Amino acid sequence: MQKIKSLMARQGLKSPQESMADLSPVENLRIPSKEELRELREQPIDPQAEQEIIDSIEEVYFSNDSFDMVQHELEKLPPELNLQELEEYRDKLKKQQAAVSKKVADLILEKQPAYVKELERVTALQTNLQLAAVICTNARRQLSVSKEGFTEASLGLLANQRRRQLLTGLLKSLRTIKTLQRTDVRLSEMLEEEDYPGAIQLCLECQKAASTFKHYSCISELNSKLQDTLEQIEEQLDVALSKTCKNFDVSHYTKVQLAYTLLGKTQTAMDQLHMHFTQAIHNTVFQVVLGYVELCAGNADTKFQKMQYKDLCTHITLDSYIPCLMDLCKALWEVMLSYHRTMQWHEEHDKLETAPTPAVDDTAAAESDESVVDRSYVKKKLEHGLTRIWQDVQLKVKAYILGTDMSNFKYDDFIVVLDVISRLMQVGEEFCGSKSEVLQESIKRQSVNYFKNYHRTRLEELRMFLENETWELCPVKSNFNIAQLHEFKFMGQCRSPSVSPSRQAVSSTGLAQEELSLFQQYLQEGNPFEMHTEHKEEETEDVLASNGYESDELEKSVYQDYDSDSDVPEELKQDYVDEQTGDAPLKSVSRETIRSKKKSDYNLNKTNAPILTNTTLNVIRLVGKYMQMMNILKPIAFDVIHCVSQLFDYYLYAVYTFFGRNDMYESSGLGLISSRLRTTLNRIQESLIDMEAVGENTGVHGPAEDRKEKVPSPHLSQLVVLTNSGTLYGLAQRVVATESLVFLAEQFESLQSHLDTMMPLAKKPFLQQFYSQTVSTASELRKPIYWIVAAKAIDYEQMLLMMAGVKWDIREIMSQHNVYVDALLKEFEQFNKRLGDVSRHVRIPLPVSNVLWEHCIRLANRTLVEGYANVKKCSNEGRALMQLDFQQFLMKLEKLTDLRPIPDKEFVETYIKAYYLTENDMEQFIKNHREYSMKQLANLVNVCLGSHINKKARQKLLAAIDDIDRPKR
Repeated sequence: MQKIKSLMARQGLKSPQESMADLSPVENLRIPSKEELRELREQPIDPQAEQEIIDSIEEVYFSNDSFDMVQHELEKLPPELNLQELEEYRDKLKKQQAAVSKKVADLILEKQPAYVKELERVTALQTNLQLAAVICTNARRQLSVSKEGFTEASLGLLANQRRRQLLTGLLKSLRTIKTLQRTDVRLSEMLEEEDYPGAIQLCLECQKAASTFKHYSCISELNSKLQDTLEQIEEQLDVALSKTCKNFDVSHYTKVQLAYTLLGKTQTAMDQLHMHFTQAIHNTVFQVVLGYVELCAGNADTKFQKMQYKDLCTHITLDSYIPCLMDLCKALWEVMLSYHRTMQWHEEHDKLETAPTPAVDDTAAAESDESVVDRSYVKKKLEHGLTRIWQDVQLKVKAYILGTDMSNFKYDDFIVVLDVISRLMQVGEEFCGSKSEVLQESIKRQSVNYFKNYHRTRLEELRMFLENETWELCPVKSNFNIAQLHEFKFMGQCRSPSVSPSRQAVSSTGLAQEELSLFQQYLQEGNPFEMHTEHKEEETEDVLASNGYESDELEKSVYQDYDSDSDVPEELKQDYVDEQTGDAPLKSVSRETIRSKKKSDYNLNKTNAPILTNTTLNVIRLVGKYMQMMNILKPIAFDVIHCVSQLFDYYLYAVYTFFGRNDMYESSGLGLISSRLRTTLNRIQESLIDMEAVGENTGVHGPAEDRKEKVPSPHLSQLVVLTNSGTLYGLAQRVVATESLVFLAEQFESLQSHLDTMMPLAKKPFLQQFYSQTVSTASELRKPIYWIVAAKAIDYEQMLLMMAGVKWDIREIMSQHNVYVDALLKEFEQFNKRLGDVSRHVRIPLPVSNVLWEHCIRLANRTLVEGYANVKKCSNEGRALMQLDFQQFLMKLEKLTDLRPIPDKEFVETYIKAYYLTENDMEQFIKNHREYSMKQLANLVNVCLGSHINKKARQKLLAAIDDIDRPKR
């Protein structure tokens, strides 16, 4: 490149830039001289050769402009110079130089026209630029004149106007900033007024305004202050939200929710609300229990405040247990009611917000979608919170229940506890549909523990009552019913909604009120746990008769009233119906007959009041208490019913052992104790009676735990005398004992349907068996108990002796009966008189008198047969005399008793008539009549010997009798 430049310099050429700088518009391009052109023409013109020469030039010559070719060539010289070689090399270099020069000259000549043309364009551009410079100079001069004449005056006014507008805007901004500075005072006022939505709205507006003026330095501090204020509002809002957990106020809660909506924190508010409810439950129960514990402690010791709630519950005293439980439930009810009302508020607002609205724009639609999401979240959270809150309530109450040992509670106190917990479980079921398994399990544990101790104590008390019972009549009113007892009041309350279908149909409003849930009843005021304090008032029982039958005047007034026809229904005037059985007597008796004779129903001196003792009343009350407990606590229903059955079992067993146990039953052949009654008595003795306590053999397999469930057999009080013939061997006491048991059984029968509804399905067969095998056997005890009286009241042995002295082998038909018949009838008259004496103290119901007469007549008839069977010799006339005696006995007896038909009448008549049977008929008679003893049948055969039966027939008949007797041996 350097060479080209040097060549151009040698030829007088310049680069375009240099040329433009030096050329004037009139200058022309210089033409090479003739010598130069000639020199160039002398060079070889073969382009190929020329190109080869150029190609032979070393590359280093084309490397860069700073290349020093002289130095390069000198360095190439060999150490020893050869002139010829140098000249040749010099010629070569000249050729190369000439070729390059020629090439350059050719290129210059080739581009010469374009060069000239471009040079002309440059010259023209230069001319135009000079003209533009002149125009600009003139314009500047003109602008200078205009500035002096116009801008400084007119535009100066515009500048001032613009400055004025800016200052006006600044003043407005400063006033706004001043207002913003003063908003904290207004915010404080609004917070004191609990206008949270207004305060938040104002604060948000202030923040928005502050962001508009953020370019002012004072605003940054204000912005920070507003943010702090907003956080302070949120804190106060959280406190306000927590207040709704105990005393829900609609307007207050509406403000709080609106405030959270403005903050865009609806979901956060719901999370916080549930935390507050949980905290409220804990704080409430802790404070209630702590208050009672400190009150009972009676000192200022603060150690209780640091205790855990569970430990605190163990320090509650027995006296303060129920009041504390009531207050605890009341406080928890307030919390749950607040939650219930919170849900109601959200349900109502959801209905309002989901109402159809006209078409809205996209922004409103997006806000609506967000609102739907919030409502959905709140709804799910509230529904889930129901179970969670109820679980917290259960756990708190469970800790309280299990914190105290209730085994020594009074019954009424324990029933109150059960009733309160039952009401609380009802609240839980209405609150969230929960079955309250936690509460049920805890109260079941306490109940089982309490009930075992309670029942054991009651059985011991019952034994003590029975052993001290003199079996005197407890005077109750004639209309006495167990429903009148305080212990059975709960049954009337339980049945009240369904007592009368017609009553229910009368008023639909009344029915609607009955079906109101607890949350509906006590939504605005009141508390479902306040009702128990009202029930503390003692309810009076009007069950005892006003007179104790201590004076004749009182007795007469009572019986005169009783005999008055004005108060007696027509059906009672026509037929007498016994109160105990409800059955009419077998023979219809007119009222006049009853009034004049009163042979069978010995109630001359008493109205038809139930026959029961203080012990019976005590058992009935116990049953009521047990059922009350069972009604409240259904999970232990079977245990309670089992214990109820033990009360009846023990009473039945006591009456039997006191008045009915006798070794002569089996020998009587009367079947006094049925197999069912015997099975029942054996079962009671094995399962309930502790025989070891009375000195019987101790069983190896009888552990102490089993004995703990049993009770020693009771002993009859020494005050009760059963051996005095003047009192018919304690007939009054026997009647009171037996009929009180029958009355007790009737009360159990009336309770069966109620017990059946309480009993678990799997255990119902036990209840059915108890009623069919035990309760229904109560009346069967009449036979063995009254049989003892009947067996001793009449001297049957004396009658046998008198019959033995009668001659029966007479040959004449007698018209006069024997003396023993009169003696026997006199015994019956004496028995009738004694019954009348006893009835002056105790009413003898018709079934009792019937059983007594039946026993006496049966025993008398069997004594007659036994007397006839002792006869050694007897003629046909003697048999006729036997029939005459028996007919005389029947005729007189029918005047003494209304019992029809006369028991065992055929037993005697058939035996007497058997004397006349032939041999074949006699054999058939022996086979068919197993009711007669072997002795009686053998005597019949022996007496007939000689009259119409020979010795051979006698042997045959005696063999037949022996065949009958053999299986019995």
